[in-house]
Amino acid sequence: MAVKTQELKLDIENIGTVSAILTQPDGARACYVLAHGAGADMRHAFMAKTAEGLADRGIAALRFNFLYMEEKKGRPDQPAVAHSAIRAAVEEAARQCPGVPLVAGGKSFGGRMTSQAQSKAPLQGVKGLAFLGFPLHAAKKPSSERAEHLAGVTIPMLFLQGTRDGLADLGHLRPVVTALGAKATLHEVEGGDHSFAVLKKSGRTNEEALTEVLDTLAAWIDQLA
Repeated sequence: MAVKTQELKLDIENIGTVSAILTQPDGARACYVLAHGAGADMRHAFMAKTAEGLADRGIAALRFNFLYMEEKKGRPDQPAVAHSAIRAAVEEAARQCPGVPLVAGGKSFGGRMTSQAQSKAPLQGVKGLAFLGFPLHAAKKPSSERAEHLAGVTIPMLFLQGTRDGLADLGHLRPVVTALGAKATLHEVEGGDHSFAVLKKSGRTNEEALTEVLDTLAAWIDQLA
């Protein structure tokens, strides 16, 4: 399967311009708008492996930088600025991949900003949200306050979560997902941390854990479509 990788620029209205990368296999049957986590940009190895792995499964991925990362500032953008970047990315994905279902979300902070944006006003054309490690709380401070906005999301959601994730105590996350009802699905990656890395004693590799994540994500996207 031929895969095209394209460098793009996104204009965020009244805010600025950020970089993006579209990884698009021939005949892509969906596109995932993939936002990065708080501490690493769209070119981080995890982001690249996710985009490439989805392309191998026939799904395009548009990853992009938030403005603070583009401008190499340490502190993440205010939510309103992050939400605007996500909306610009979704619009670009629709232009680049016309006629295919769109899914949005991403890694940690990026996934949470996407769900916040969706809860405030639906992301145009987006059929579902997929979270690669939803950051439910700060490290060692279990709580579920960061999930309160999810009640305002009406489209399907997939939570891909490592069982060793220090930012999502499963004792708190499972009840959140249960309360969201049929629109929410939780897939637990046994032994995975916040980036799905596993311990050597688990008997499997980080690559095998990521394969589980990508297989699950692709199957869920196909069900939506």
